[in-house]
Amino acid sequence: MNLLLSVAFVICWSSGFIGAKLGAGSADAVTILMWRFLPLALVLGAVAVVRARAAWRGLTARDLLRQCVIGTLSQSGYLLTVYYAIQLGVSSGTTAMIDGTQPLVAGALAGPLLRQYVSRRQWLGLCLGVTGVLVVTSADAAAVRGVAPWAYAVPFLGMLSLVAATFLESRTRRAVAPSVAMTIHCGTSAVVFTVLALVAGAAVPPAETSFWLAVGWLVLLATFGGYGLYWLVLRRSGVLRVNTLMFLMAPVTAVWGAIMFGEPFGPQTAAGLAVALIAVVVVRGGAAGPAEAVADGVADGVADGVADGVADGVASTVADGGNPGDVPVRRADNGTRV
Repeated sequence: MNLLLSVAFVICWSSGFIGAKLGAGSADAVTILMWRFLPLALVLGAVAVVRARAAWRGLTARDLLRQCVIGTLSQSGYLLTVYYAIQLGVSSGTTAMIDGTQPLVAGALAGPLLRQYVSRRQWLGLCLGVTGVLVVTSADAAAVRGVAPWAYAVPFLGMLSLVAATFLESRTRRAVAPSVAMTIHCGTSAVVFTVLALVAGAAVPPAETSFWLAVGWLVLLATFGGYGLYWLVLRRSGVLRVNTLMFLMAPVTAVWGAIMFGEPFGPQTAAGLAVALIAVVVVRGGAAGPAEAVADGVADGVADGVADGVADGVASTVADGGNPGDVPVRRADNGTRV
C-alpha cells in the first residue's frame, strides 16, 4: 500500500511542473494560479456548508489560523515560486531539480525539530539522491540561454516554504479533518492569488483551450493527487521518507517533458534516474534508532485504527474535496507525532 501511494505521489506531484509549463504559454503565473484555486475554493466552501459542518466543530481560532499559515506556505508560497521560475525561463526539469534538494534540508532539520534522526546510511542515500538530480538536470541548465542567474533562486525559496509547512504540520497537536484542511488551504490560496492577479491586472483568463486544459490538469492531478498524497505519505512514513521521494521528481519530470514537449532525454537522464531510484531504496531501508521507532509507530498507528481514518479520508477526498493527508493521528511513546 505504501509503495503504491509513493508511486502515485511521485507521478501526481511531477505533473504539477508539467501543468505549469502547459499554462505558461497562454497566461501569467498568477492568472493560472488564481483560476486554479478560486473555483475550487468556492466548491469546497459550499461542500463545507452543506455536508461537512460537523467537521468544523470544536476548532479554535488558533487551529484555523495555523491551517491558513500551512496553506500559505505549502500552496501559495511554493507554487508561486515554481510558476514564476518557469515563466522566467527556468526549465521544468531544472525547477524540479532545485525542488529536489528539499530532502537534505528536511533531513538536517528533522533531528532537532522532530527527533527523527538521520542515520549515516540515510545521509548516504540523501547524497546519492542529490547526485542523481544534478546528473539529470546539469546538461539542461547549461543549455538554457537568456535566463537571469537570480531566477534560479526563485524555486529554492519555494522549496524552503514547503519545508517550513511540512515541519509546521508535523508539529501540529490537533488533528484536523481532511475536508477542513483542504478547504482552508485552497481558500487561503484563492485569496492570495486573486489579490495578486487583480493588483497585476491579470485576473481575466484567456480564451485559449490550452489554458483551461492546464487548469483542469493542475486541479485534478497536482492539487487532489500530488498535494493530497503529500500529506498522506507524510503521516504514514514521516518527514524524511516523504521528502526522499522528492529526489524522483526531476527525473520523472524529465521523462514527462520528453514525451509531451519533445525535451531531450538521453543516457545522462537515464543514469540520473537510476541513481535517484537507488537513493530512495537506501534511505527508505536505512531507518535506525528514533527514526525506526517513528516508522514502527506509523505502522502500528495504521494497524490500530488509522487505516479506518485513511479510508474515511480518501472517501471524503473523493466526495467532499478533502485532503487525505489529514487523517487522525496518534503519538508514539517518545512523543513524536505519527
